[in-house]
Amino acid sequence: MPMAGIVKRLHRDPARERRALVAGLLADAASIPPKYFYDRLGCALYGAICELPEYYPTRTERAIFSQHREAIAAAVGTGGQFVDLGAGDCCKAESWLPYLMPARYLAVDIAEDALARSLARLAPEFPEVELGGILVDFTDGLDLEADLDGRPVTFFNPGSSIGNFTPDEARAFLARIRTHFASRPGSGLLIGVDTRKDVARLVKAYADPTGVTAAFNRNVLNHVNRVIGSDFQPEAWGHVGLYDTDIGRIEMHLQATWPQDVTIDGVVRHFETGERIHTENSYKYAPGDFDALLRDAGFTRTTRWLDDAQAFSVFHAA
Repeated sequence: MPMAGIVKRLHRDPARERRALVAGLLADAASIPPKYFYDRLGCALYGAICELPEYYPTRTERAIFSQHREAIAAAVGTGGQFVDLGAGDCCKAESWLPYLMPARYLAVDIAEDALARSLARLAPEFPEVELGGILVDFTDGLDLEADLDGRPVTFFNPGSSIGNFTPDEARAFLARIRTHFASRPGSGLLIGVDTRKDVARLVKAYADPTGVTAAFNRNVLNHVNRVIGSDFQPEAWGHVGLYDTDIGRIEMHLQATWPQDVTIDGVVRHFETGERIHTENSYKYAPGDFDALLRDAGFTRTTRWLDDAQAFSVFHAA
């Protein structure tokens, strides 16, 4: 089948995004949306993070997929549509294509160049699959009705990226996915979810001793400088990764290592030593808690698979 190309549904308002970024940096508790991590260097650093021995989610999810491949494939079914949310290099979905044999594969991402490269790489390997891309920021909403046909659809959301949403945001996002199933019997969601576990293991995964995660976190300031013309000095900021046990989330921050003034959209903001900029959250879920979240979002049938240490879970929900 021919490639369907890339459909551009990324409706950006650069002025609004700039205002939101500036407002977050000038707030008393400064913050940067995590989407600014992913410039070209940030994407490369994130790929390196996924290969670190301390960063267990990627390899643990991969092991669950490998161990339970047949059972998961049976739950998902074959011949339908496979929608890869946050596709990136498409490698995670690629491992499923020979087993699920979808008629259509739609890679969804915010980065057009990455989508184009990935789809071009997959095309000769899977000539029988209609390959397409959808350029959209699905964290701002997800409506793919115009892009799907009437066959069953499986949404694929690996890597525990659902943890970047608050629980309320996650519930709304999952419910939005489910609306695509109404006219497509046999549809489902295949999603990876990180679990609550030993605090030391969690923190080490987000603050590795080799400093790759620190470089990834600091690089967001380079991206911000380009976007709004600020003058952050990344070397003046330290990486902080911590776990809030009360609400079950990892937090990443940048912490000023000395007093400094930063010009942000013409306004000089002073940061004291130790003052932080909040850059990311990653919520963790006990398997039963995420099952309840899926049911709250309207899913009625769920199946889950975990590794032996229960460090990570994979759900199929319909």
